[in-house]
Amino acid sequence: MKFRTDGLIIREQQTGEDDRLVTLLTRDHGVIRAFVRGAKRIKSRSQSATQLFAYGTYSIYRGRDAYSVDEAQPREIFFDLRNDIEALSLAQYFCELAGELAPVEDDADEFLRLILNALHMLMNKKRPQPQLKAVVELRLLCLAGYMPDLVVCGDCGEECDGDFLFSPVEGRIFCEKCRSRHSGIMLPSGVLRAMRHICYSEDEKLFSFTLGEESLNMLSDVTEKFLLAQTSKKFKTLDFYKVMKG
Repeated sequence: MKFRTDGLIIREQQTGEDDRLVTLLTRDHGVIRAFVRGAKRIKSRSQSATQLFAYGTYSIYRGRDAYSVDEAQPREIFFDLRNDIEALSLAQYFCELAGELAPVEDDADEFLRLILNALHMLMNKKRPQPQLKAVVELRLLCLAGYMPDLVVCGDCGEECDGDFLFSPVEGRIFCEKCRSRHSGIMLPSGVLRAMRHICYSEDEKLFSFTLGEESLNMLSDVTEKFLLAQTSKKFKTLDFYKVMKG
């Protein structure tokens, strides 16, 4: 079986002298792993299109045991990410998250658009890094089926725009009357509104919110704790980003 699809290289590793094994986040087939024969040869047309962060159109053949990339046409390689070690490490984290949370061999258009938009804004410094990190973490979780309930108190159902306790483990918020029975993080109203925006807004407006530096850092910390609690995973690229960030 052979098909063409748009995709982003989210992981690459060398296999043999000239070959690569790449992981792609594709629009129509989700996360797939495929071999690229001769990708490291200097004259190979696949060299730039099959490196990490390359976005392009790929012709992929599905053999009996594995996928292979027959042809690759690059559209964007996000080269300037490599000029900033913090941006580079954060981009690697985004790719690791996508590989963990996006579906395998299924439609992943929303996942792909999210990561592409985040990489574009990261490379061009259009949003602060804590904001991009928070949006990617929380929106990916929502797309993967881990959407938190941020509308009403998880116990009494009270609606309120004041300060709430958020439980990363339960994925719910709790009002002043009910929060003593739960453990979590107190959310100022601005941070809660930002989380609601990330969860419920349309794609076109996803990154269109503003917070002060302190609130953005708190938002990033909360979404990270929620991610780690829900996935029970350790992400090496997150640790590396924190080291690079200082």
